[in-house]
Amino acid sequence: MRTQVVIVATVLLNGVLFAANFLVAELSGSRAVLAQAIYTVTDLVGSVLLLWGLYVSRRPADYQYPFGRGKERFFWAFVSILITFTTAGMLALVTGVEQAVSPEPISHINISLLVVAISALVSLGGIWITLRELRIGRQTLQALLESANQGLKSIFFQDLVTVAGCIVALAGLAIVYRTHADAIDGVTAAIEGILLISTGFILTAESREYLIGRALAPDVARRVLGLVETDPRVARVRSLQSMLLGPEDALLALRINFRDGLTTDQIERAIDDVSLILKGHYPMLRHIVIEPES
Repeated sequence: MRTQVVIVATVLLNGVLFAANFLVAELSGSRAVLAQAIYTVTDLVGSVLLLWGLYVSRRPADYQYPFGRGKERFFWAFVSILITFTTAGMLALVTGVEQAVSPEPISHINISLLVVAISALVSLGGIWITLRELRIGRQTLQALLESANQGLKSIFFQDLVTVAGCIVALAGLAIVYRTHADAIDGVTAAIEGILLISTGFILTAESREYLIGRALAPDVARRVLGLVETDPRVARVRSLQSMLLGPEDALLALRINFRDGLTTDQIERAIDDVSLILKGHYPMLRHIVIEPES
């Protein structure tokens, strides 16, 4: 999947959405539209951080970072989630509560409804881009949601939350249009804020696991173990340890008991063969350490 294409498209779309929502929020005074503007600008900043993380993660390994800098993507995805969801959610919640408690008149509701509807359509376009890239990469949405690619997952959830927030905003503005109850506009913005904060908590908790050093998924570890034990020179795998160093980068450490009677050269050849087989089946295993045991 072309991660960079999805992130760049998100940056461009959010730039347009922020300009439209902010101008209409200033014109109408709607807190619901302002909440959308806050979210899109933080979404824009978050997407830029994801793009930066993708760039720095590609720097080659060196003495200071012997396993490369793949975890940069986990870190910047974590920062992006905090900014995009938690910060934006808190600002939208505070803005909404202020409007609900001390309502100010809302004007130009027709234009507000139009720009929110356009925001929903643009976000649906972002979802379509993500799904198209998944199809090109021959991946499924379920595989993305279960993967360690926190950056793309956060972008996908950004678009989903934007669509949900737009639906809430459209409903709130429609009620204000019919009843002239300006406090509803604040309630709408507060609901958008709560939606953002809730999503942010879920994604932040998941990102924490990758920053700490999450292992390979149990089913992948079992398949790796099965591949190793099919080699006739392997008597038993004593231990298997792993850690994700990036969305497509993992460290694997094996302690293998080889069969009796093998010479040192034969054990070395067996280690090389096992490493090649594992990397052939799982290209993400870029760092394999095998410790032979008698």
